[in-house]
Amino acid sequence: MKSLFQRRVATNYVLSWLRWGCGLAAVLCLLTVSLRAAEPPTGDGIDWDRARALYQRSQRGERLTADEDAYLQKAKQARQKAPQAGPAAQPSTRPTGLVPLDQLTAADRYKGEDGGLYGGGSNQPPAEHQKAADRELAKIVPLGADGKPAVGGKIVLISIGMSNTTMEFSKFKQLADADPDKAPSVLIVDGAQGGQDAARWSTPDAPAWAALDTRLKQAGVTPQQVQTVWMKHARMQPRQYGEWPRHGEELTGHILASLNIARQKFPNLRVAYLSSRIYAGYAQSQLNPEPYAYESALVVRGLIRDQIAGKASLNFDPARGEVKAPLLLWGPYLWADGTTPRKSDGLLWQPEDLAGDGTHPSPVSGREKVARLLLNFMKTDQNARGWFTGTARPGQR
Repeated sequence: MKSLFQRRVATNYVLSWLRWGCGLAAVLCLLTVSLRAAEPPTGDGIDWDRARALYQRSQRGERLTADEDAYLQKAKQARQKAPQAGPAAQPSTRPTGLVPLDQLTAADRYKGEDGGLYGGGSNQPPAEHQKAADRELAKIVPLGADGKPAVGGKIVLISIGMSNTTMEFSKFKQLADADPDKAPSVLIVDGAQGGQDAARWSTPDAPAWAALDTRLKQAGVTPQQVQTVWMKHARMQPRQYGEWPRHGEELTGHILASLNIARQKFPNLRVAYLSSRIYAGYAQSQLNPEPYAYESALVVRGLIRDQIAGKASLNFDPARGEVKAPLLLWGPYLWADGTTPRKSDGLLWQPEDLAGDGTHPSPVSGREKVARLLLNFMKTDQNARGWFTGTARPGQR
């Protein structure tokens, strides 16, 4: 089974380069007036990976050299000259009829799966997992560059994921850094990257990890100071892997690998907050439409349940053997059925909350919606507010 997964990683990596990646499509759309995802013209002399990286750096406020800026402008011009594929199909505004996972009960079934973020109709961690979370959260304190507790040290929160993740987390960072409730010791680094879907995080020498390391250095912190992560993954074109649970198994393997690698690279990583995708009922392509976006929540839940069940590859407790992963908890659950308000909090997704492709969050309302959900989670959830605000004790209700 392991060798099969390794073959899939290699095959999917090559295929992902051929398809250009979900984040690449998003960035190229942002570089043009048109929001249609046309393939870059061949023979234009543009290294689109380099262009994407330069664009992301400019969006983060980094200063480009004269040569880099000239290259980026050249890429923008080439993008604007690319032939378009014709008028895009109009997205449907009809809800899918799917019920948010946090509204399904223990008796409800979706393709054989019961309801609740943690299963059994419950949206709270089981008692024993909550106790374990309290122990891990109590270990989160400001650390110096050497990873030891220090006055004036930092608690580093990073993000790991694809284009949607960085779009949302970069807005979250902007809001959180300006929020007086955030503890001064908390330092936020956006490690998520456009074009880097789950498969591109599943090997330790992947470029995505090197880019994350560079961002940590630019922020003036070390891997030893990273203690928390918001992880939101997806796979490009999930339909090719089959219907549920086949595409879910594919995504699960890559998320598991990225969790293992993260724990190796960040020895003090205590907690991973996992989120699934936003609504994709307006999607105009097979990049990651419904029901795959909805079903990604089942993948997140499955990983958490595997850890609770004692799966060795997800062990976080040194008393039970080698530590392979951080403790897993749900972050904010982001899915609602389009314009149908979610019962728990009224969340809905209007067409204007999505970009022109119907898959990525729109630059204004979409990204801000997720960012505020994440900020509210960090400030109020019993399993985050302690270290994030520096005021509440871990596990305090």
